[in-house]
Amino acid sequence: MESSWSQDVQQIETIVKAVYACISAPAGVPRDWARFRYLHHPRALSLRTVVDAEGHVEAQIFSVEEYIANVEVLLTNMDFHEIEVARRVERFGEIAHVWSVYEARATPESPTLIKRGANSIQLSYDGTRWWVVSTTWVDERPGLVFDLF
Repeated sequence: MESSWSQDVQQIETIVKAVYACISAPAGVPRDWARFRYLHHPRALSLRTVVDAEGHVEAQIFSVEEYIANVEVLLTNMDFHEIEVARRVERFGEIAHVWSVYEARATPESPTLIKRGANSIQLSYDGTRWWVVSTTWVDERPGLVFDLF
């Protein structure tokens, strides 16, 4: 399978698109975690921000395997598609920072929005391919609106 994913890691645009594809599917369809692992550096981290009922912000940090374990059952049991709606790329040599604004819907065409948010994705190029090194994300909420672009 890795050979079929090799095109995913040749460009910034394709690796970001592939990450979204890995976590998006109808309920009952397993996500492509092998491809997800292939896109991420072995030491990659994900950071999800969570706001509790009292308004306190918590940063939940996951390795690739911890992230998969945390979301696998939830995503498998729901219709969930994250669709990128805007992107800004800042690149210097072999590193890149991608701001990616997304919307989550039950299907890509659904008029009903589940949520919106922003991913801050850091990438590294090793001379052969791009790697996702880290992803930090936050969901839109009252008092926190997009002003990225």
